[in-house]
Amino acid sequence: MSNLTLMIGGRPFTVSCADGEEDHIAMLGRMIDERASRMGSGQTEPRMLLFSALMLADELHEAHRHAPIVAPPPTADEPVAIAEVDDLIVERVTRLAERIESVAATLEQAP
Repeated sequence: MSNLTLMIGGRPFTVSCADGEEDHIAMLGRMIDERASRMGSGQTEPRMLLFSALMLADELHEAHRHAPIVAPPPTADEPVAIAEVDDLIVERVTRLAERIESVAATLEQAP
């Protein structure tokens, strides 16, 4: 087991993780810190962590909700329309980004 200190919202949090998982846990900590920084200072620690978790959960929910259904690979008679797939991905990422911005704006206005 390894101990790792994550800086989230300007506060240190020490967590334990399996050997070899340090980089992954550090990346997750940076994701949480990014969301926490959107709220600005003045939040209590539990509130900051709660809203950070809610933003990440919302992103995950939206990603699952809009995830494409995996279809079997096309046969030689069914060419893949890459442009159509690209357009769909761009549309979904744009909607997700708009949703994230909406959640962040709501959290910024919270008392």
